[in-house]
Amino acid sequence: MKIHFLGATKTVTGSMHLVEVNGKKILLDCGLFQGKRKLAEKINRHFSFDPEEIDTLILSHAHIDHSGNIPNLVKNGFSGEIHTTHATMDLCSAMLADSGYIHEKDVEYLNKKRIRKGEPPLEPLYTRADAEAAISQFVGHNYDEPFQIGKGISVTFADAGHILGSAVTKITISENGKAVKLGYIVDLGRKDLPILRDPVQFNDLDYMIIESTYGGRKHDDIIHAEHRLQEVVMRAYNRNGKIIIPSFAMERTQEIVYCLNDLWENNKVPQIPVFVDSPLAVNITDIFKRHEECYDKETKKLLDNYDDPFGFEKLKYVRSVEESKQINQLDQSCIIISASGMCEVGRILHHLKNNIENPNNIILIVGYMAQNTLGRKLVEHWPAVKIFGEEYVVNAEVEVMNVFSAHADRDDLLNYALGTKNSVKKIFIVHGEDSQSQALAEHLAENGFTDITIPSRGDVVEL
Repeated sequence: MKIHFLGATKTVTGSMHLVEVNGKKILLDCGLFQGKRKLAEKINRHFSFDPEEIDTLILSHAHIDHSGNIPNLVKNGFSGEIHTTHATMDLCSAMLADSGYIHEKDVEYLNKKRIRKGEPPLEPLYTRADAEAAISQFVGHNYDEPFQIGKGISVTFADAGHILGSAVTKITISENGKAVKLGYIVDLGRKDLPILRDPVQFNDLDYMIIESTYGGRKHDDIIHAEHRLQEVVMRAYNRNGKIIIPSFAMERTQEIVYCLNDLWENNKVPQIPVFVDSPLAVNITDIFKRHEECYDKETKKLLDNYDDPFGFEKLKYVRSVEESKQINQLDQSCIIISASGMCEVGRILHHLKNNIENPNNIILIVGYMAQNTLGRKLVEHWPAVKIFGEEYVVNAEVEVMNVFSAHADRDDLLNYALGTKNSVKKIFIVHGEDSQSQALAEHLAENGFTDITIPSRGDVVEL
């Protein structure tokens, strides 16, 4: 068995790893790299392998940094099956089509400038049509039901508790009466998050690839999330300010809405208008409602009592551009939840542009922001930032709440690894900035693990 580490090594975006075993080439995830534009363009457009030679793709979950380059893979010749959970398949059908549309519009905007300069036009990385073609190759599976992808190779998905449909993956390779088990533990969720079930532990792995997004950090307890959200809402309300929440259309938006609904139901905050301004988030919320198999007991109980945790009186889901523009004309406190989560594209840029210079407003950061993104600059409290090429002074208060993070923290990752201690021979640490990967490696070593590797992009390991 060989593993080629091709993405999300010493960084958190562009997850992609190639496993060669029993004459098969199996790709684990095919995500978009996000960061500096020129570097991202180079990495995303050019694969370090021939897509036509890949037999199968195993997809852990629908986040764009794990699924977002699949249409480009198919466009360049991959014709195999894409195995994932049923919920991930449904989410990708919405998200990848939306991603293709954004690529088309971004290139359309850039080409107007290039034509004026006499430069040749660019082609989008992929189009909406490319994304729709890729979805035809998806195959959905249930959790905990093994399936074959080749002679002597079986795959089992178990709930990762990270986002709807997310999976930790066990690949079992059987040959000459011997079985070897490889675990792909990327991305791992947290216990007691709202809506979703807790992560499932694999105990019998021989080799493990594990994420390290927060490999050296501890999250605040999730039970404090609603209280902190309540404080932010009251602070903005008392100064007639708006709360702008850059949020991933999937999972984080639904979690915030879920918590706001609970605050409303218990009269803990004034009932100011709440807008979910993202057509994709609207579509994804509809998909959430179709996949109760992923819910925890509390959410199922709400639904059994005919309560909708994703809808309440003051909540409005916005689809049209006209409605989106009207929100910025409001002269009262409100909450605007809008994509994209890292503030790189989408309607959130318009809301930031219109609200970032008002000191009464609050920009509430509720998710991870990768290096070199606008969201990261806000987290780092840059005094001024560029939006659509124009500079804006950051007068609005910036509040960061990592308590909502759907990623496991240092202790969660360590405890998961300890669950495999009696069997695991080697651990590979990926999906984390170098400092976080190093920190997790140190914690693992302190707890008795001896064979730990932090691969670089392009490294190949033979097992």
